[in-house]
This record gives sequence, C-alpha cells and structure tokens, in this order.
Amino acid sequence: MEKFVDPPVLHYLVVDRRDLQLFQQLANRYTEVITVEDILPWWIRRLPGVPKAWFSLKTPPIRNWLLQQIVKIQTARQINGEVAVFIDSDVAFIRPFNFQSLMRDGLVRLYDEPGGNPEGMDTPHAKWHETASQLLGISPTPMPAPDYVGNLITWRKDNVVKMCDRMAEISGRDWIQTLGRVWHFSEYTLYGTFVDRLLGENTGHYREANKLCFDYFTHVTLSDLETRQLLTQVQPDQIAVMMASKARMSVEQYQPLLEILGTTLDPEELKSKLLADYPSV
Repeated sequence: MEKFVDPPVLHYLVVDRRDLQLFQQLANRYTEVITVEDILPWWIRRLPGVPKAWFSLKTPPIRNWLLQQIVKIQTARQINGEVAVFIDSDVAFIRPFNFQSLMRDGLVRLYDEPGGNPEGMDTPHAKWHETASQLLGISPTPMPAPDYVGNLITWRKDNVVKMCDRMAEISGRDWIQTLGRVWHFSEYTLYGTFVDRLLGENTGHYREANKLCFDYFTHVTLSDLETRQLLTQVQPDQIAVMMASKARMSVEQYQPLLEILGTTLDPEELKSKLLADYPSV
C-alpha cells in the first residue's frame, strides 16, 4: 500500500484480537488496525480451543469462512467514508495505483462479468447465487449468472446498508442473525445481486468485467518454473497479484517475481525476464 498507492488512502487492517500486537506496529496516520471482535456484536465470540468456528448466542456456531464475510459487510457499514475497497490479505500490489481511477463521473467501479458463471446448479458459484436470491427475497438468478467475485472489489456504503435492511425485512430478524444460518454464501455475489436486480438505475456504480487483480486460487503448490510461467499471464492493466495461502507457498518464493512484474508492462519483455533462468522453456 505504502509503495504503490498514491495518494495515501485510509487503510483498515482487520485482524483477530489475538493477533493485534503483531499488526499494531503497522498503524500510522493512514493505517488503522481494528479487531474482528470489535466489529462483531457482543453475542458472537471465539471459543478457546475451537479454531474453525465462532460461538453465537443467537445462531448456530459460525464457520470462519462465513464469519469473515460477515466481518467484511459490517466493516463496510462502519467505515469513515462512502466507498469500501476490499483487498484480501493474500494480495500484493505490483504497480502504481490511484484509487480515484475506481471513480467515473461520481460513480464507483463494480466488477461485474456478465455470464461469468456458466456452470450448472451444483457448483459453488451457482449455490452462492441461489442463496443470494433467497436472502433478498427474489426469484433465482438465471444461469449463466454474472460473476462479482474477485480480490480487489469496490462497494458503496449506502448500498451495503440498504442490502442489510433488505435481508432483515425478508427474514424478520437482524441481518447478521440471518447470515449466521446460511451455508453456501458469497458476500460479493450477494452485493452484486442486490445492486443488479433490486436497485435499478440508482446503483451509484459503473460496471467493468476485467479483473484488476491476477489471482491463483487453487490448493496446488507450484514449483519455481510453474510459478514463473503462471505470472507471465499477468496483464498490463492488472495492478495486483493474489497467490492463495492455501497453495502453501512461502511469500519468499514468489516475492522477487512480483518485483519483476512491476518493472515492465510489455508482455514479451516480462516473459523474458521471468523465464531468464529457464532459457530452454
């Protein structure tokens, strides 16, 4: 953030309370470290010795996967600003970037790829769409459905508040209690569905289908050569890279390669630099 984002923006680091001391050293004029526990309501708390779920007095135990999505929504409701940009913790900026480029004539960028989920109804993306429609009280989204999921995603705070109010209205209970009872869920799919299907022309967004962040999501650990070959696919307009921690690759393995990505925008020159140690490839 400090190296590539200019001018500085208010950066919220959201961490578990048990990790607060590790991250507090990063706090400064533009970086605020806040804890998950401070964002959540009093009736949701971590249980000692239970690593994969949080105890809730008003819902069944909440899985970590679902809880981090609830935290994103609640954070967007509480920020000091009207626009939230979500950047997952596995993301690294590789090129200079100005957040004002996410604005156009007063509208905020929304990643929205029409037909980006062409799979059948038994896939995770399809189930996320099904859950989103149920939570919002609307008919199922026809397939192929749009894709709203990425690693550098932009929301409007006012839309988030309206979305939560809608869920509460449909379910008859607090929106966090509502989400605490779902299984297949994506916060980005929920927001995109709400904006596209319920707000009409008053979304406050313009839409783009290109991903600003190149991502590697799988569990497969890559060799050095495989990592270099993968990163040759990074596009000139992509300003960040996400290498999923579930691939069990150390940051030291690929950090020098990310620095190469920031030195050039020419695809052929980039490929040559990344594969210089493997001339026969």
